[in-house]
Amino acid sequence: MKLRHATNDDSPALIALIDKVYREYGEVMHTAGADSDLLAIEARYNEKGGDFIVMENAAHHIVGCHATLPIDTENGLLTFRRLYLEKSLRGSGHGKRLMEWALTWARESGYRRVEFWSDTRFTAAHRFFLNYGFKQTGKIRDMDDGALPYSEYFFCMDIS
Repeated sequence: MKLRHATNDDSPALIALIDKVYREYGEVMHTAGADSDLLAIEARYNEKGGDFIVMENAAHHIVGCHATLPIDTENGLLTFRRLYLEKSLRGSGHGKRLMEWALTWARESGYRRVEFWSDTRFTAAHRFFLNYGFKQTGKIRDMDDGALPYSEYFFCMDIS
């Protein structure tokens, strides 16, 4: 599997990948709201000091992704977004590779802390985060920017 930087041209494939994952949990893609970042990857990530990568298989199909986005560069605070992987690849080490890329990127870019929110329905992902060393603080927020209302848990980790 190859990792490479995402471009705006990857938007349709990323939307298809993430929509497929969403549907596993009864959710649908909403590019007019919560998922609008996928329509302008370069402007929403790279031009704001972050990065977005895709994982491609040998046939050059996008099978995974992950993104970083600064929250507060002065205080070394970063968020992770868009960690998704084809269902058939979960548990195979590819998710770890995507997470390692993000953590390495964050440390090399001078960040000291990662904070992010994750949909409460993504229980397997939550186990992955906790096993990786992220803390689930107990904070929860209700969101209404998706096609359907949803809730998210807060995760964080000091990485310095």
